[in-house]
Amino acid sequence: MFKRIGKYFKECWLEMKKVSWPGRTEVLQSAKIVIFSTVVFAIILGLVDFVLLRGIYLIF
Repeated sequence: MFKRIGKYFKECWLEMKKVSWPGRTEVLQSAKIVIFSTVVFAIILGLVDFVLLRGIYLIF
């Protein structure tokens, strides 16, 4: 049983060596894109919420 566990971790380690890890600039660029898109979608959803709330107040 312990041999199988050891083999599993050894294979995991070998697979992790094959992974192409992003560099610092790629990570920062991706993080900027995620933050920017999150802010844009938050603003859009906030505006939609505001408009719908005003519409409900006008109805009632």
